[in-house]
Amino acid sequence: MKRAAVLMIEGYEESETMQIVDLLRRAGVETHTFRFQEDPYVLSMQGMRVKSDQVFSDEVKDYDVIIVPGGRTAGAKLIAREDVLAMLQYFNENGKLIAGMCSGTTVLAAAKVIAGKRMTGYTGYAEKLPGAIFSEEVAVWDQNIISSQGPATPYPFAFRIMEALGIDPQPLKDRLLYALAEGK
Repeated sequence: MKRAAVLMIEGYEESETMQIVDLLRRAGVETHTFRFQEDPYVLSMQGMRVKSDQVFSDEVKDYDVIIVPGGRTAGAKLIAREDVLAMLQYFNENGKLIAGMCSGTTVLAAAKVIAGKRMTGYTGYAEKLPGAIFSEEVAVWDQNIISSQGPATPYPFAFRIMEALGIDPQPLKDRLLYALAEGK
């Protein structure tokens, strides 16, 4: 079974985070959320307190993909953490999947794992992703980097992650309203 580690730090964007976790779990990916505090309830960007699974640790190295959702203040808080940047570098050096959306993409840039890779990001983020080949696509997968634009894109982002993990997202798409809305 494939495993996904999703980072949750105070100020994370709850709709991005929870939708990604939900979709990956529905697809059969063992998905856990990792926090950076003892209290299991992490305060989100909109003031929701959501329970996370466990404290961030070296255990994350055992996962197939590390996912960095967005959040106005979350990106800066994660960039300030050397352990997060080191973990992203570990994933990159070992050819493991790294996924970021919205301000999460700036964390990937700070970890210096995006050079020469095609990426997308939130509106106006081209200059915030130096060294990447910026694309206006909603969700992009290039080499070991998966990126997405922002709060309206958790579905295509999660589907790209599934594809990168070798999981066909079509059966899940067929069961969701996403297909009725002709999502791609």
